[in-house]
Amino acid sequence: MTGRPIFIQIASALLLAMLLASSVAQAHEVRPAYLEITETAPGQYRVLWRTPVMAGKRLPVALKMPDGVRDLKDPMVQELSDSLVERRWVDSGPNGLFDKRIEFPGLQLTITDVLVRIVRSDGTCSTDLIRPSRPWMEIAVSRGTIATAVAFLEQGIEHILLGVDHLLFVLGLLLIVSTPWMLVKTITAFTVAHSITLAIATLGYASIPVPPLNAAIALSILFLAPEIIRARQGEMSFTIRHPWAVAFAFGLLHGFGFASGLTAMGLPKADIPLALLMFNLGVEICQILFVITVLVMMASFRKLDIDLPLWGRLLPVYVMGTVSAYWFWARLAAMF
Repeated sequence: MTGRPIFIQIASALLLAMLLASSVAQAHEVRPAYLEITETAPGQYRVLWRTPVMAGKRLPVALKMPDGVRDLKDPMVQELSDSLVERRWVDSGPNGLFDKRIEFPGLQLTITDVLVRIVRSDGTCSTDLIRPSRPWMEIAVSRGTIATAVAFLEQGIEHILLGVDHLLFVLGLLLIVSTPWMLVKTITAFTVAHSITLAIATLGYASIPVPPLNAAIALSILFLAPEIIRARQGEMSFTIRHPWAVAFAFGLLHGFGFASGLTAMGLPKADIPLALLMFNLGVEICQILFVITVLVMMASFRKLDIDLPLWGRLLPVYVMGTVSAYWFWARLAAMF
């Protein structure tokens, strides 16, 4: 692949968009709230309500059940490191919760979603994704497996769109590769690596605490910044010669970051295979679209024959390093 200066020009535009996005999104920390309602008897339900905790603060979203719903016993609240979990046992009368509105006050003021799972007494279940633009839902008949799969697919796409640090790392990889074949190897290695750890963590075989994980992800971006400068100056290093190896190594780390967004939903074991498949597919779709966007922009800049001074070409790389350094120290400080 030729025209690395064109890549640097593209980086200027993309970095600006990412930094604007980062002002409203905490990278890899915008996890959805989770509501599970299980019908235990006619008109009676077991309710699990999980809200994320980010930077020590609970997501300002509440659960409002329909009028007439009463508690059968005192609710139980459990404080976890990354979320607050509330368990309730309620009675909604002979007509049950079907066709009644459940509201999520405060959701419209956030940039996250609520993943809702409904389990009926006959064993059927459905999953829905509630967005800030429509902070309420009505329980209806089961929507089936396809609708559930679409909900997890959308969640995977949104996780990457709001994961500015992940996209910044991918952009850094693109700035290092020099040939089309090396680009294919690098992106494939990154995809394989984060798919492995996403599966391992989601299935419960391994895990990394979220605070140090987020700090390490920021450090992976900071690692790429000086490598890009070396490549611009014609120097060589292991990363420049073998970017696919570095992409694979750090991809394992980013996979745990993806898993934190999926496992934070508190998924039942029966939903894990479908959730894992569709969530990862959503991640890959968004990543591929991002790479294609960069390549299209590269072709456009080449046709326009736009040329920047040296400082203009290097500025995006220094911004990348500065932002990732800020993320690293901020996340490290948040751990203590």
